[in-house]
Amino acid sequence: MDKLAIFSGNANPQLAKDICQDLRVKLQDALVGRFSEGEIRVKINENVRGKDVFIVQPTCPPTNDNLMELLIMIDALRRASAQRITAVIPYFGYARQDRKDQPRVPITAKLVANLLTVAGASRILTMDLHAGQIQGFFDIPVDHLFSVGVFVDYFSNMKLKDLVAVSPDVGSIKMARAYAKRVSSGLAIIDKRRVSPEKAEAVHIMGEVEDKNVIIVDDMIATGSSLVEAVEALKKAKAKTIYAAIAHGVLSGPAIERIGQCQGLERLLISDSVPLPKEKLHPKIQVLSVATLLAEAIKRIHNEESVSCLFD
Repeated sequence: MDKLAIFSGNANPQLAKDICQDLRVKLQDALVGRFSEGEIRVKINENVRGKDVFIVQPTCPPTNDNLMELLIMIDALRRASAQRITAVIPYFGYARQDRKDQPRVPITAKLVANLLTVAGASRILTMDLHAGQIQGFFDIPVDHLFSVGVFVDYFSNMKLKDLVAVSPDVGSIKMARAYAKRVSSGLAIIDKRRVSPEKAEAVHIMGEVEDKNVIIVDDMIATGSSLVEAVEALKKAKAKTIYAAIAHGVLSGPAIERIGQCQGLERLLISDSVPLPKEKLHPKIQVLSVATLLAEAIKRIHNEESVSCLFD
């Protein structure tokens, strides 16, 4: 592991420390600060010539700052003659605009992929992308991990019976099916109509949820409106207990208030791909760590071993 070097920006330093602890390596020293006018200042304080470098930096809010930190760190490491630079992006921001669904709109997921490649990234390690086809936007290798195993282990320890995995919309069916397969549960889908980019309405539930313990699964929670709509629809359908397992807890705007007021929701489980500030802590929210999963992937990539077993 002498050639392995792990760096972190300011997006989620605790996750980077947990990964290093799992790998039993030291988090490398880098200055990632600001000049007086607000421009990002980066200085790598370690010799990285010929090393296999990993930068742990989710592009979570503030998205623009964290993305620019990542790009500038990649450039600094490339100019410092790092042998290979892997951007570890547990949460990939700007992923929601992954196609032209309206006239005159951008495809920001492709734009960010281009920026990372041009900056000098050799490889991308990410988790629970908003849309799987984003992998195809890159001309460099992409390892796409799934947090399903971390959440399934949690529910397996709870030993709940009569489980049903619920997809809150059509886009999350594949993820819900993965949960259903792993916990040997039923599968249900909520037919949802999107009123605006920030609001959706649940219309119909396809599948049996009456008197069942329900797990709503999704890749991301932002304002929480979709989750609240799903919980209300499931309560009307007489679901017994409702849990939510969501990979990325962005929790923006009125999300915490909505979760607190959502009577039907027993617990919201999120990963630590996005840091949860103290002011957003809530008794209903529980954070599960994906550090071990990411550490195992980093170790395998560094040792030129297969990562495919981690995709299951």
